[in-house]
Amino acid sequence: MLTKEELPECPVATCVKLIGNKWKLLLIRNLLYDGKQRFTDFLKTVPSISKKVLTDNLRALEEDGLVEREVFAEVPPRVEYSLSPLGLSLKPILDAMMQWGNDYKSNLQ
Repeated sequence: MLTKEELPECPVATCVKLIGNKWKLLLIRNLLYDGKQRFTDFLKTVPSISKKVLTDNLRALEEDGLVEREVFAEVPPRVEYSLSPLGLSLKPILDAMMQWGNDYKSNLQ
């Protein structure tokens, strides 16, 4: 997890640093609206994401405390990802983005 010193002074810049790429936003969207996900679930529902990019973004979200990873002691091993309480606090932001996107699309001619 980043320290306060490593984060930008501007709160908007902090938010962008943590969730400001399209992949992270789509992964958070999946977890927020669809619940727990496995690695293969993301590959099916996030168009054109590569396994490496998915792995890197899931690790970054986990390091930043937004996503939790649960490993089940099974053969083969099963791993599920979910939003942490901090990650769940992003719901108003994603809800607003969803509403804005819908409004924008409905105003196009």
